[in-house]
Amino acid sequence: QLGAMTFQASEAVKFCMIIFFSSFLARKQFELQQDWRGLLKPLLVLSVVIFLLLLEPDFGTSVVLAGTVMAMLFIAGAKMWQFIILFIGSLMSLGALAYFSPYRLQRLVSFRNPWADQYDSGYQLTQSLIAFGRGEWLGLGLGNSVQKLFYLPEAHTDFIVAIIAEEMGLIGLLVLLVLFSLLIGKILLLSRQALSQGSMFIGYSAFGIAIMLAGQAFINIGVASGLLPTKGLTLPFISYGGSSLLICCSMMGFVLRMAWELKQAKPVQKSVPSPKKQRSFDEASMSLARSGGVS
Repeated sequence: QLGAMTFQASEAVKFCMIIFFSSFLARKQFELQQDWRGLLKPLLVLSVVIFLLLLEPDFGTSVVLAGTVMAMLFIAGAKMWQFIILFIGSLMSLGALAYFSPYRLQRLVSFRNPWADQYDSGYQLTQSLIAFGRGEWLGLGLGNSVQKLFYLPEAHTDFIVAIIAEEMGLIGLLVLLVLFSLLIGKILLLSRQALSQGSMFIGYSAFGIAIMLAGQAFINIGVASGLLPTKGLTLPFISYGGSSLLICCSMMGFVLRMAWELKQAKPVQKSVPSPKKQRSFDEASMSLARSGGVS
């Protein structure tokens, strides 16, 4: 609570961790590539942050943040065997958290067949699938959704994709996917350009933001369409929620600033002395040579 308004702390953590790990990897890249302790340090920080997120509890943000940091470590030069061990360990940890939490386990069970209990644990997913089916190819038209009239819970946040599919159809949903792909692809191109120019902090930051947006969009759309178990993650820039929208806009402002700095950056050129200074240098060298100062 911040007075009359509320703020979701886990949203701010996403942005802060991208900045922190980008700075760390830009300074400690050689240590990460050469020494296993270079990988252990960021993992300890990540473990503490995820532990705090799970106390909220916020399992979805923990998954997205862990995936983003692992991708950043991989592109920074972590060895493949270290990355494989880290990936397997993360999957086992997340699986254990889901298995030993009754409500998370119930989500996994209902995800396999939501129609088996469509009025209880599978209610939200079945209503979302009904919205997808009603939309067909071209949708019912903007504002004509029936599922958002209190049939589908969280229709304005976690399951807003289902409403988009119902009102705009498969074509509208594909347009949305193309727009997200273009945005994320452009940010990845910025990251590649920065890394090729030696701007490591900009490169890692842009890459982390791209992976964060891609992962969150993939999970949100996957949950609404029944591809993934139900998980409370907003769709970037679209889902209702002041904290999410504020952080997403802050990320985009940061990306625009990095793109501007890359355009302003000029390649380092070797300074060429003027002809007058060159003649003075040659005369001094010849004088030293005559006096025996230069062999």
